[in-house]
Amino acid sequence: MMAPFYKFDLFSEEFSFIIAFIIGIGFGFFLERAGFGSAKKLTSQFYFTDMAVFKVMFTAIVTAMIGVYYLSLIGFLDYNLIYRNDTFLVPQIVGGLILGFGFIIGGYCPGTSLVAASTGKLDAIFFLLGVIAGTFGLSLIFSAIEPFYYSTAMGKLNLSDVLHIPYGIVIFFVVLMALGGFIAAEWVEKRLASKNVEVKDEKN
Repeated sequence: MMAPFYKFDLFSEEFSFIIAFIIGIGFGFFLERAGFGSAKKLTSQFYFTDMAVFKVMFTAIVTAMIGVYYLSLIGFLDYNLIYRNDTFLVPQIVGGLILGFGFIIGGYCPGTSLVAASTGKLDAIFFLLGVIAGTFGLSLIFSAIEPFYYSTAMGKLNLSDVLHIPYGIVIFFVVLMALGGFIAAEWVEKRLASKNVEVKDEKN
């Protein structure tokens, strides 16, 4: 049997929605249990006082990369059938910056805002309303920005294509990058924690 299962017509489109719903509920549950439904937890990332978001998300990326690589290596997964968005370099950089600023200002990303809103957090509900309003606003002006939206098209790319090196080597360097990032995150957290203790002692 080969994956991705949906691409090989092993189940219907309707059943794929059911699977997506169940996975989404599970993903949201674990995000909430990890504390990612709190704007304080998320904004602490940008103050370098709690790097849990960085650690968890980077771990997820590395796990997925390694999983895809070895599953395709043993012939269980057809890597070429995995859906990837086309690359539109400049628009996606601009969009990433806008999303990043929204994350910093609002304290949520679209996914975590849904998690927090489902638990009744008012700030997340307003953030989610902003996401909906922004999406609707974009649809109204899309015809005006469409040329920019589809500019700098580069097709479906990944790092191995850009760097012209095997996918396994890319994973190796990403893993090293992750380990270095985890060590740096731990060092920053401990350093800032010790400074906060010193400030509190001085005030007392």
